[in-house]
Amino acid sequence: MSSAIRSGIYQGARIRQDATPNPRLYQAMDLIYMPLLELQTRMEQELSENPFLELSEPDEEEDIQVDEEGQEESEDEMDWDEILLDGFDVGGSRERYEPREYYQPPAVERRHLHDFLEEQVALADLDERQRWIATEIIGNIDDDGLLSCSLDDVADGLNSARETVRDVALAEAEEIEDEEARATGLEELEALFAPHTTEEIESVLRVVQSLDPPGVGARDLGECLCIQLAREGREDSLAFQIVTEHLDDLLNHRWTDVARARGISVAEVQKVADEVATLDPRPGRQYASSPDQYVIPDLIVDRVGGDYMVFVNDTGLPRLRLSQTYREVAAKRSTFDGESKEFIANRMNAAQWLIQMIEQRRQTMLRVMRYIVARQQRFFERGVQHLKPLTLKEVAQHIGMAESTVSRVTNEKYVQTPTGTYPLKFFFSGGLPTVTGSDISTRGVQAKIKSLVESEDPRRPLTDQAIVNLLKSEGVKIARRTVAKYRDQLGIVPARMRKRV
Repeated sequence: MSSAIRSGIYQGARIRQDATPNPRLYQAMDLIYMPLLELQTRMEQELSENPFLELSEPDEEEDIQVDEEGQEESEDEMDWDEILLDGFDVGGSRERYEPREYYQPPAVERRHLHDFLEEQVALADLDERQRWIATEIIGNIDDDGLLSCSLDDVADGLNSARETVRDVALAEAEEIEDEEARATGLEELEALFAPHTTEEIESVLRVVQSLDPPGVGARDLGECLCIQLAREGREDSLAFQIVTEHLDDLLNHRWTDVARARGISVAEVQKVADEVATLDPRPGRQYASSPDQYVIPDLIVDRVGGDYMVFVNDTGLPRLRLSQTYREVAAKRSTFDGESKEFIANRMNAAQWLIQMIEQRRQTMLRVMRYIVARQQRFFERGVQHLKPLTLKEVAQHIGMAESTVSRVTNEKYVQTPTGTYPLKFFFSGGLPTVTGSDISTRGVQAKIKSLVESEDPRRPLTDQAIVNLLKSEGVKIARRTVAKYRDQLGIVPARMRKRV
């Protein structure tokens, strides 16, 4: 008896459970993630779109009843009298404390470097052809204030741009009826549209390099520094000669090699290095086009008496509640037909859900920050060296929420404290063990390394191993390679480059 495998398409029924994403879950995560300004924009948008929402005046007192579970009731189970007639007010009952005012500095419009240079070129004694060249040069100056291309590239750009304009200008000149005027015009145009040479462009470049800020238009760092020294009348100085001939050694702190080549002492080379350090290697940065960014803190930590109190900085947010007018209309449920009732139910649920989520966001931020303050008490009292290691998982376990929720509620959020304004992520870092059995945060270790370097003897700077030994004497267990990594992150050069004579 033989058997065969039969292939084909079969239809059958099977029961299984699948997790269906809830759109409101994603919206709730977005609300928690939003910084203060984005949340304000979102609330204003909801106010304009949902008629069941209205602003709550500050002087109105209402009892706040918010469903802490945040679950949406079905239409059949909804108690219209209780939900519609008992008002909601975002924010819940606020702690009463002294009112505070926070001022945001106004953003001042800043001119771009190119605008500043073109204004100066307009006042310079240049003919039309030279102004064209100067404009082309300025257009190739980067945000650092340095020329970003070669003079040959500037010449190619000018010559290619002139071809189309030249043909049109010559055609118009040919139409001049007066023979003498036509000849004069053609002669002037030929001179004006003659091909540009690198020598001609370099002469105009020197004019651009004479503009402010000093050092602008340089083709490299060495030329930038030399221009600044020349503007100070120091073309014959030792600094000018060393920058011209030994810039690479100077930048890499090979002062002994420079001293040997120039026949001078190492101390004189160090003095030159100090003089060069006062010059600006990026003269265009002061005219950078990026606008200033102002931070509005989402949370505020104040010391009241001997305790640190946490407040949400939401005084500028609109206070939302269910509209009294629409609640009265919705209460007459017997007058609704199917579509009207469905519309009111949807809008009502959306308004209620938004109010609940904003309050949940507020409470979550408070709980997270209160735990941070309790955990980092010594930081607020003694400074960053006493910052303890803290992880998102630890906070999540303490407040009984998911780690992803804590991550969202701390992302792009800032807190104003008596010692300054910090991003909430600042308080989270790994740690290193100490001999006492406790841990110290990586930021605390970096602060200790910075403090040690700042107080070292410049004639005998601390090596990475010496810093390891000093930290171990303070009870911090750390490897030399870890010290080197933290030192690089702090922008501190190795000991041999910090040494002074």
